[in-house]
Amino acid sequence: MAALQDREIAIRIFRACTELGIRSVAVYSEQDKMHMHRLKADEAYLIGKGLPPVQAYLNIPEIIKVAKDYDIHAIHPGYGFLSERADFAAACRNAGIVFIGPRSETVERMGDKVAARKAAEEAGVPCVPGTSGPVKDLNEAREFCDKHGFPVIFKAAFGGGGRGMRKVNNASELDEAFARATSEAMAAFGNGALFLEKFVERPRHIEVQILGDKEGNVVHLYERDCSVQRRHQKLVEIAPAPKLDLKTRDKMTACAVKLMKHVGYENAGTVEFLLDEKGNFYFIEVNARLQVEHTITEEITGLKADEAYLIGKGLPPVQAYLNIPEIIKVAKDYDIHAIHPGYGFLSERADFAAACRNAGIVFIGPRSETVEKMGDKVAARKAAEEAGVPCVPGTSGPVKDLNEAREFCDKHGFPVIFKAAFGGGGRGMRKVNNASELDEAFARATSEAMAAFGNGALFLEKFVERPRHIEVQILGDKEGNVVHLYERDCSVQRRHQKLVEIAPAPKLDLKTRDKMTACAVKLMKHVGYENAGTVEFLLDEKGNFYFIEVNARLQVEHTITEEITGIDLVQSQIHLAGGRLLSELGLTQDKIGIQGCAIQCRITTEDPAKEFQPDSGRLEVFRSGEGMGIRLDGASAYAGAIISPYYDSLLVKVIAQSTNLQAASAKMNRALREFRVRGVKTNIPFLLNVLESQKFQSGIIDTYFIDEHPELFHLTPSQNRAQKLLIYLGNLLVNGPMTPLGTPLAPAEIDPKRDDVPGGEPPPLGFRDILLKEGPEGFAKAIRNHKGVLLTDTTFRDAHQSLLATRVRTYDLLRISPFVAHNLQNLLSLENWGGATFDVAMRFLHECPWERLESMRKLIPNIPFQMLFRGANAVGYTAYPDNVIYKFCELAVSSGMDIFRIFDCLNYMPNMLLGIDAVGKAGGVIEAAISYSGDVSNPSRTKYDLNYYLKLADELVKAGTHILCIKDMAGLLKPRAAKILISALRDRHPDIPIHIHTHDTAGAGVATLLQCAEAGADVLDVAVDSMSGMTSQPSMGAVVASLQGSDLETGMDLKSVSKYSAYWEQTRTIYAPFESALTMKSGNADVYENEIPGGQYTNLQFQAFSLGLGHLFEDIKKAYKEANILLGDIIKVTPSSKVVGDLAQFMVQNRLSASDVLDRAEELSFPKSVVEYLQGTLGTPHGGFPEPLRSRVLKDMHRIEGRPGASLPALNMDALKVDLVDNFGRLVRDTDVMSAALYPDVAKDYFHFRETHGPVDKLETRIFLVGPKVGEEFEVSIERGKTLAFKALAIAEKMTKKGEREVFFELNGQLRSVFIHDKTAVQEVHLHPKAQKGVKGSVGSPMRGSVLVVRVKEGDTVEKGAPLIVLSAMKMEMVVQAPIAGVVKKIAVTPDMKLEADDLILELEPK
Repeated sequence: MAALQDREIAIRIFRACTELGIRSVAVYSEQDKMHMHRLKADEAYLIGKGLPPVQAYLNIPEIIKVAKDYDIHAIHPGYGFLSERADFAAACRNAGIVFIGPRSETVERMGDKVAARKAAEEAGVPCVPGTSGPVKDLNEAREFCDKHGFPVIFKAAFGGGGRGMRKVNNASELDEAFARATSEAMAAFGNGALFLEKFVERPRHIEVQILGDKEGNVVHLYERDCSVQRRHQKLVEIAPAPKLDLKTRDKMTACAVKLMKHVGYENAGTVEFLLDEKGNFYFIEVNARLQVEHTITEEITGLKADEAYLIGKGLPPVQAYLNIPEIIKVAKDYDIHAIHPGYGFLSERADFAAACRNAGIVFIGPRSETVEKMGDKVAARKAAEEAGVPCVPGTSGPVKDLNEAREFCDKHGFPVIFKAAFGGGGRGMRKVNNASELDEAFARATSEAMAAFGNGALFLEKFVERPRHIEVQILGDKEGNVVHLYERDCSVQRRHQKLVEIAPAPKLDLKTRDKMTACAVKLMKHVGYENAGTVEFLLDEKGNFYFIEVNARLQVEHTITEEITGIDLVQSQIHLAGGRLLSELGLTQDKIGIQGCAIQCRITTEDPAKEFQPDSGRLEVFRSGEGMGIRLDGASAYAGAIISPYYDSLLVKVIAQSTNLQAASAKMNRALREFRVRGVKTNIPFLLNVLESQKFQSGIIDTYFIDEHPELFHLTPSQNRAQKLLIYLGNLLVNGPMTPLGTPLAPAEIDPKRDDVPGGEPPPLGFRDILLKEGPEGFAKAIRNHKGVLLTDTTFRDAHQSLLATRVRTYDLLRISPFVAHNLQNLLSLENWGGATFDVAMRFLHECPWERLESMRKLIPNIPFQMLFRGANAVGYTAYPDNVIYKFCELAVSSGMDIFRIFDCLNYMPNMLLGIDAVGKAGGVIEAAISYSGDVSNPSRTKYDLNYYLKLADELVKAGTHILCIKDMAGLLKPRAAKILISALRDRHPDIPIHIHTHDTAGAGVATLLQCAEAGADVLDVAVDSMSGMTSQPSMGAVVASLQGSDLETGMDLKSVSKYSAYWEQTRTIYAPFESALTMKSGNADVYENEIPGGQYTNLQFQAFSLGLGHLFEDIKKAYKEANILLGDIIKVTPSSKVVGDLAQFMVQNRLSASDVLDRAEELSFPKSVVEYLQGTLGTPHGGFPEPLRSRVLKDMHRIEGRPGASLPALNMDALKVDLVDNFGRLVRDTDVMSAALYPDVAKDYFHFRETHGPVDKLETRIFLVGPKVGEEFEVSIERGKTLAFKALAIAEKMTKKGEREVFFELNGQLRSVFIHDKTAVQEVHLHPKAQKGVKGSVGSPMRGSVLVVRVKEGDTVEKGAPLIVLSAMKMEMVVQAPIAGVVKKIAVTPDMKLEADDLILELEPK
C-alpha cells in the first residue's frame, strides 16, 4: 500500500500496514527527501523529479506509474493533495488499484462542497444560506451579499484545511478576498473554484466522524470540537465536544448518518457543522477523507523535573543514590515536601521511609513499619502465613551460612532458589539444581544482592517447577481500605529477570483469578498496607498458587495495569500519600474493571546472542517506535547518551494496548521494528522472536518458556547499514581511500547519462528464453540455425579487466543493465563473471561476487550470462577438491549463470574434463575453450599446429561440449590464421557452434573476427566501442557496422550500441585511478613476439610505470618471451601466464639471461609460482615439463603426477559453514561458504569488512573510492525503495585520548557523528589489546565491565569450561569460562580493571 502524504498521516498509515502485515510504500518529492515518512515505509520512491512539491504530489499519471512499476495494490491518499480528487480515485480504479477512500462518484459529489451542500438539503440536513454552486464572478458574489448581508465567507470548493477561505466583513473587502481565496485554492487543490455562504457569528465548529461500508451501513464515532482556530486553520481539537447538550449531539450525529446514507458513503469521512449560541447547527461540508484531527482519541503524557540537584559528589553512582542523609538534606534545603522512591535503590528500605517521616517529609509509599515487614521477603512470608495465604516451603528468615542452606536442601530436596531478602528485579537470585552448585550460587547471589541493595542477606525456598509468575496490583489507603487492580503475567523471564509482561494474565481461570486477588487483598489488609504494592504468586500447572513475595513499591511493569484499568497509579500514589481515601478517588472495587489487553516489553542494552551480556557505551542513534496504542516510558535514551555499566540495563519500556493479546502483540511488533538503536546492543531481535512465537500468541506460557524455546535465540540481527556506512565514509575522510588507487588521477565528478527504459514492462525476448525452454542442447542448435553472426559482449568483465584493472563495480554495471536488457536483447550472451572479477570483487571492491550475479540476473532476465571458468581451478588460481568444483557450478547456475566457458591454462584435458562434468551435472551450458598460442599460419611454429587444435576439439566434442570456443587470450590469432583454423574446425564439426574470443592488442582484432565469421564462426566476443581496443576486445560498433547488409548481419541496432558506448565512455572517467591508458597509449604488434595475454600486458606495464620502472618495460617484454621458452613454450593464460610473468620479472630484477637461469637453476631462489608449476600443481603442459630446468629447480622436491586435484580430500563444507557462522553470525549463505572455500583469507577479510562497514557497494563510485567532500550532499539506495540521504559536515580537529576523531554527518536530516581512529596521527595512544577474532585461545571480554576476580595465573592448565575471571557490569556478575582446554600463556587483566567489549583477557595455548 502506498501513502500519498509527506506528513504524520503517512507514518500512521505505514504503522497500520505493518500491524496488518501489508507492505508499505512512501512517495516523496525532491524537497522531502529528508522527511521522516520516507524512512518509516518498507519502500520509498521519488515522484515529480524537478517539480515543486505540490505539483509532484498532484501528478496523477506519475503516481499511477509508480504504483504499477512497483506492484502497489492500494493507495491511501492521506489528507490534502489528492485525497478529495474524484479524478484520482477514478484513475486508481481504472488502473486496478484500490483507492482507500470513498468511491470516485462519492468523492466527486461530496468532495465538492457545493454538491455536498445540495445532498445535505436533499437529506433534510439544515444548511447555512449559501450559493448553489461555485461563484462565477464578483458580480454573482455581490448579488449574494446584497440578499443575505455581511459578513459572508468564501470557501474552496475542492479542498479544506482553511486554505482558500476568506471572511468578508463588508463590501470594500470583497474584491481582494475573492482574488486571494481563488489563488490559494488553485495552489492548494489545483482548482480555484469557490462558493460563498453566510458567515455564522461566534459559532462552535463541530465535526462528526463516520464510517460506512459497501452495503450502505453507516455509523458515527461521535464528535470533535474544532473551534480553536486561526484564519480557519484548526489549532487544537477536543473529543468529545465539551459541554455539548446531549439532545443536540443526538440530533447532529443522526443528521450526519442520514446524510452519508443518502449518498451511499463508503470508508471514513467527516460531516462538519457550525453550532451557534442558541443551539442551532448548520451543515457546512463533508470531508471525504481522513482528517488531521482523527487522532485525538489517542493520548500520551510525560513529565520532566522543574528542578534538579546533585547528590553524592565523588561517590560511585549506586552509593550516591543510597546516601540517605544527603538525600534528606537536599530535601530540607530546597523545600521538598515529598519523595517518591521510584523502584530500586531506596524504594524498599524501611530506614529511608522512617528518615523521611522523621524529617517531616512525605514518603510516597507504605509506612516504614510496613516497608520493614513486607519489603523484607522473609517477614512478608510470615505475614502471608498468618493471613492464611498459601506459601512455598522456605526458610523462616535469612540464611545465616552455607550449613543452614545445606540443612534446608537435605530436608526439602533440590531444586531450590536463593533470593535477595531486600530487593528484587532478579538480582541476587540463583537456582540450585544439585549440591555441587550450592557454594558458588550462594557466593554469587550474596555478592549481587550486596551490590544491588546494600544488603547481601538471602533466603532460600523450594523451587516450584514449571510455574507461571502472576502478580496482583493493589492500592491501600490510610483507613485500611484495599482494592486490587487485577493481575499481570510476568512469566516471560530469563534468570528471573522479567522481559515481557501481559495484563491481564492470558487464559487464567476466572475462579483462580478471584481466589488469587482475594488472597492479595486479604494479606494487604492484614498488614494495614497503604499506597501501591504488588503481591506475587507462583501458579502451578494444576491451578495451585503460592505466595512468594510482596513488592512494597511500584513495579517496573505497573504500566500495563494502568493501560487496562485506565487508572494512573503514580497519581494515585501521590493522592494516597497526601491522605486521600480510595473512595474519594473513585477507586472502589466495583468501579475497577478491565478493558482490552496490554503488553510491556523492556528494551535493554543486552546482547541475547551472548547470554544477555549487558552492553554499554554511546548511543550513536536512537529513534523510537510510536503510534496508536503505543506508550513509551523512558528517560535516558537519546542520541549521544552514554549508557553506563553501573545501573540496570533497561533503556526504555514499550507498552502496547489493544483489544486482545494478538492485536496488542501486532502493535508491539510494529513499534519494536520502528526502533533504531545504534552504538550498543539491544534485546529487540529477541523480543520480536518472543512476540512472533505461536506459543506466546496463544497465551500458554510459563517461566520455562524461554529456556525451552532455543529458536527464540535464532536472531535476525539489525543490519545497521546506515551507521556502518557512516563509519566507512568517516574512515575515508580521516584516513583516505580504503581500496588502493593505481594512479594519481582523481575520479571524475560525473553522473553518466543513460536512456530510461519502459517502467513495469518486461524486456523483449532474448536467447535466454530459448535456453530456458529448449535446454542446453536445444540452445546450441538454435545458435547453429541462426542466420547471421551472434555477439557476446565482454564489457561487463574482460573489457574492464583488461583496461581498468578489473575495478568496475556492481553499482555501475547495474545502472546500465536495464538498458542492455531492453535494447541489446539480440546478444547471444553477456560475459559478466568469473576470472579475476571474483577475487577483486571481495579483495578490493568489498562486495559479494554472488550478489553481483544475482542482481544482474534480476535486471537482465532475457540475455544469457557467460562466465570464465578455469576448469579444475574454478575461479581461483590453484587446484581444489572435486566437491568444491561441483558445488560451485551448482551454486552458480542457481544464482543465474548460464554459459560456462571452461578452459585450462595449459589445455590440460583432465582438468577440463572435471569442469565439463561439473557444469553438465549442474545444468549449465558447456562451452569448452581451447586456449590459443603460436601461429597456425606459420609452418615453422610446429608445437601448436593445426592438428594440435583439431585433436583437442575432437576430445572436447566427445566429452559433451555444447559450444566450442577458441580463446585467444593474447590476440595472437592473425586474420589468415583465423581463416585456416575456423574453416578446419567447421569442416570437422559442422553441428557444433563455434565461439571466438580474442584481444585487440595488436590492433587487428576486428579483421580477425570478420575472417572468423566468414570461415563459419557462430559467435564473436566484442566490447562496446568506448571499452574496446588495445588489450580489450575488438569494437562492437565496428563489427556491427562492418556486417550490416551482409548475410552475416548481427541484428544489433547501431544507435543502441552508440548509446551504450556513451554511458561507458562517461563511466570510464570515474575509474581514472585505474586507467590503463595513462601508460598504454595504443596497441602494439610486438605481442605476436612476446605473446603476453591482454589483461596481463596491461598489468605488467602498469606495475612497471607505478614502480618507476617504465623504462624497463621493453626488457620485461623481452624477458617474458625468454621465460616462456625456458618453461617450455607453454599455453599462457591465468594462472600459467602469471608463472611466466613472475619468472620474467625475476629475471629483469636480478639481471639474468635465459642461459643464466638455466646454468644457475640449482642455486637460485625462484618465485613460488614457478616452483609450484614445475611440481605439477597446474597440470602437465603439452610436450611435458622442460628439462633439465625442472630437475635442477626441484632437486628432490615432491612432484605431482596426473590431475592435481584428484588426490585432494573432499572439503567439509558443513564444518566450514559452522566456522563462518561462529565468526560472522547466522546470516552466512551457502555462497559465502563457497567464497571462503575458494579464497579463505580474502573471503574472511571481506566478511569482516562487510560486518564493520556495511553495504559499501551501494555507494556511487566516486564516493566509494575517495569519499565525499565536506559539505557535499548525496544519496545511497540500500535496497528497493530505501534511500538514505547523507551530508558530510565536518571533521573534529581535536583527537580523543583513544586516538579518534569525531566526524559529523547529516543523515536523513538528522545530525549523526562517528568516532574514527586516526591512523596517521603522530600522537602515541596506549590502547588495551583486543582479542584476535577467530583464534579460540585468544579470550576477549564478552562485555564492558570491571574485573572482580582473576581465578587463574600464567602457566595454569585449564579444562574447557573452567572459570577464568569474574566480570561485573550493571550489577550482574558473570564468570568467563575457558573456550578450550589449554595452558594459560598470558594474562592481560588485573582485578578492578575496566574493560571494553572484546578487550583481551588472556591467551590460552591449546593442549
